[in-house]
Amino acid sequence: MTTFPHAATTAANAAITAANAVITAANVDSATAPGNDAPVPDGDTPVAELAPALHRLRQAWQARKPAYAQRRDDLRRLRDALKRRLPQMADTIAADFGHRSRHESLIADGMTVLNEIDHLASHLRRWMKPRRVGVGWRFWPARAEIRQEPVGVVGVISPWNYPVNLALIPLATAIAAGNHVYLKPSEHTPRTTAFLRSLLAEVFPPERVAVAAGGAEVAGAFAALPFDHLVFTGSTAVGRKVMAAAAPNLTPLTLELGGKSPAIVCDNFPVEQAAARLATGKWFNGGQTCIAPDYVLLVGRQRRDALVQALRDQVAARYGDLSDADDFTRIINDGQFARLEGYLDDARQRGHEVVPLAPTHDRAQRLFAPTVIIEPGDDAKVMQDEIFGPILPVRTVDSLDEAIAYINAHDRPLALYPFSHERTQVETILRSTLAGGVTVNDTVLHFGINALPFGGIGPSGMGAYHGRAGFDAMSKALPVLWQPRRAGSDLLKPPYSKVARFIDFIIR
Repeated sequence: MTTFPHAATTAANAAITAANAVITAANVDSATAPGNDAPVPDGDTPVAELAPALHRLRQAWQARKPAYAQRRDDLRRLRDALKRRLPQMADTIAADFGHRSRHESLIADGMTVLNEIDHLASHLRRWMKPRRVGVGWRFWPARAEIRQEPVGVVGVISPWNYPVNLALIPLATAIAAGNHVYLKPSEHTPRTTAFLRSLLAEVFPPERVAVAAGGAEVAGAFAALPFDHLVFTGSTAVGRKVMAAAAPNLTPLTLELGGKSPAIVCDNFPVEQAAARLATGKWFNGGQTCIAPDYVLLVGRQRRDALVQALRDQVAARYGDLSDADDFTRIINDGQFARLEGYLDDARQRGHEVVPLAPTHDRAQRLFAPTVIIEPGDDAKVMQDEIFGPILPVRTVDSLDEAIAYINAHDRPLALYPFSHERTQVETILRSTLAGGVTVNDTVLHFGINALPFGGIGPSGMGAYHGRAGFDAMSKALPVLWQPRRAGSDLLKPPYSKVARFIDFIIR
């Protein structure tokens, strides 16, 4: 391993060795998902080249830290390049998935990134401006301010499910904050990795943004590098391993993880409207979304069949019988497809009712029909793991209190979806639970609001980004105190007996 001048060199080299042993897929949203058979078009990055690349990025950053004009120009050129390549982007992602809805790619991996870049660029000057803060009368006439200073080189480990969105939004945020970036996309979308490499090489010089490609060995070594900040998006299990790999360097982390995000449908909310909004959040991208509603807690057992029928109607209205479903995204690879089928097999073996919502289910195409599992117990695998597919467990409860108690008995989720037209019920849910983010009477939309921080809590994540939250997370809030020529602190020195009255005055 080539060494490089940084305070954490020894720790980094030790961490790389450890990380290679523990990180088996450090950029996957399911620890069990194998990759596609397609080779990485541009070739894997040798592990020995990772540390020297980081050194080059850091040296260039130290030599010339990006000022406002550079950051804004970088954002503009990134936006223009991505906008121009959106058709190519959609085709590339579809090739990695086998089939992915073109419109879903344009919305989720195109619009969201363009929207975030616009937000960063429009607020950048104000965010960079030092903020004056009061010092209090005891420290007068000093003055104080907080400056948001870039931290250096930000590492980004992005997953396969939204391979452009979850790579470029943190990258653009780090650029806006004045950093250089080292990106490690998922090995399970190799064509998209090649697309990102080409796109970013068009916009940035290699000493400002670099891209590493490869599998588990590269991912493990990458996570163990002494970054100034590391952003990881993936599963909770792998997030723990990334955190362990980063710990020897004390690398600050933003972990966007996952978990089981519940929806509570209260007894006053129409099941047809709930079904329509649940369907959008659950079946978008074939259910391969970290904030998709993972299961439903329906208040009122008598409405369960009506909800299932309404979900079936939504499938028919959106996709027909799925035999020619151009708008329905396929499962990323055979391993993920088999994992999802395993949930259904396990549920059937336990005696739970499994209800396919469409007749077409094609393993060869990796077309997984939307499916409901009725009243699965906590012992069912589908209620233990993040589903990450178009399977929706529906459990009924007798009261809102029962639903809240169930949620609080489990890990804090990345997202929570209360459905109620009574404000008091929603407020009760918000006061009684805690989640990474909430959309009321709908699903997943809070992710797209630039002014809302996005991130989990506990097993569902650490830290947040998007908008100002991301800019602050990838900056150092530098406190600065300015002292004038004459100050009261000049008096605070021994012998204190001479200034006893002054001390009595300031501690009164």
